[in-house]
Amino acid sequence: MSVSMVVLAKAEIPWPPTVDEGFFFDPVVGTGPWVTKFTIMLWIAIAALIVLFAVALRKPKIVPTKGQWIAESVMDFVRNGIGREIIGPKGDKFVPYLTVLFCFIAFMNVFGIIPLAQISPMTHIAFPVVLAIISYVMYIFVGIQNSGPGKFFKNHLILPAPWYLQPLLIPIEFFQNFIVRPVTLSVRLFANMFAGHLILLVFTLGGFVLINAGTAFTYGVSVFSFAMAIAMTLFEFFVAMLQAYIFVLLTGTWLQGALADEH
Repeated sequence: MSVSMVVLAKAEIPWPPTVDEGFFFDPVVGTGPWVTKFTIMLWIAIAALIVLFAVALRKPKIVPTKGQWIAESVMDFVRNGIGREIIGPKGDKFVPYLTVLFCFIAFMNVFGIIPLAQISPMTHIAFPVVLAIISYVMYIFVGIQNSGPGKFFKNHLILPAPWYLQPLLIPIEFFQNFIVRPVTLSVRLFANMFAGHLILLVFTLGGFVLINAGTAFTYGVSVFSFAMAIAMTLFEFFVAMLQAYIFVLLTGTWLQGALADEH
């Protein structure tokens, strides 16, 4: 964003920003890749979660404070909407993980519309992949713990079909349950946040480019471009919350499947 603004200052119509300008950033400290803009946002999100739940629930009261009410409302939302509704009677023990997962993804997604941040770390596939792997490992662990390894893999690989169809069905079930699931979970979150950031860049930078063109027509169109940028920012907030919920919802369906006795 800053590179584009420097170019605009030269009173010339700039070239479109490159992928590196919009999605990759120089290290904040030193020359290595360890402390970047994304690293700082990650630290902020983790610190915010720790402070929120530690302070809000340190001394719970019958009449909750604002912080306690917010923390309890989020936990109730996850517990009732996913823990009990999707997973079932055993869902309560997964509520702490699902609540933290929802809040963490929501915090990271909202960075995409916060000034100075203006990008979600989830626009880089590594972050959704790590979260999907954690949920995937929990899904496998819970399934094996609940049913035993033999029954778990049997339930998720062998369909009630004639034996001569099993050589065809087993690879399909393996691919669907153990490969496609974590891939689609991570790609869904990544793709939505990547697309949202790209759309905001198009309308915001497009507005500056149109102003810089210096004609009455482009001035008028730039107003529309900036208005769309504002509208898409509000829509991006909705998408950020929705994608956090969908990620946790799908994790809950995995856990429900791992706890089910049959396929």
